[in-house]
Amino acid sequence: MASLHFYYSAMNAGKSTILLQADYNYKERGMDTILFVPKVDNRYGAGKITSRIGLSAEAIAFDKTFDLFLYTNNAMRSNDKIKCVLVDEAQFLTKDQVIQLGDITDNWHIPVLAYGLRTDFCGEPFEGSKYLLAQADILLEVKTICHCGKKATMNLRIDAEGNALTKGAQIEIGGNDRYVAVCRKHFKSATGGGSP
Repeated sequence: MASLHFYYSAMNAGKSTILLQADYNYKERGMDTILFVPKVDNRYGAGKITSRIGLSAEAIAFDKTFDLFLYTNNAMRSNDKIKCVLVDEAQFLTKDQVIQLGDITDNWHIPVLAYGLRTDFCGEPFEGSKYLLAQADILLEVKTICHCGKKATMNLRIDAEGNALTKGAQIEIGGNDRYVAVCRKHFKSATGGGSP
């Protein structure tokens, strides 16, 4: 049975690599896919999913007003070889877009695989992540590690000197130069959070 999957993690766990591997697997078996990526993440060019290890693929760039269901519905009507929809940086989805992903699965009976961060640099959920956690049929954690060796679950935003930042816009696109995946203990010690 087709399901809506949410693969979540902290930064630098390899979510885009896993997405691109899934896409490759479908295509290797003669099936087509639809890849979506948010326009706001244009580090490697608009409409491009790129992993840190150098894999990449073209994707449909979406913004907050883009109707993922309508696009997929039109594509499915003209191509019966489409067997999966994959979404990178799914934390940037809106609530309505998460509902649209569920509608794709429910109406077209194909899997939808969404990959994204669970929380922002303040430990708060992104809109897309919050609703994917609530509505996805299958939740899968992609694990990465903190510098101490424990599982990293938090995203620490840092400045050019490596100091933790605790204020700013929720969305600030960046990679290893701006974010470090850390465990909860090191997140709290770096940001001054937690019990005194």
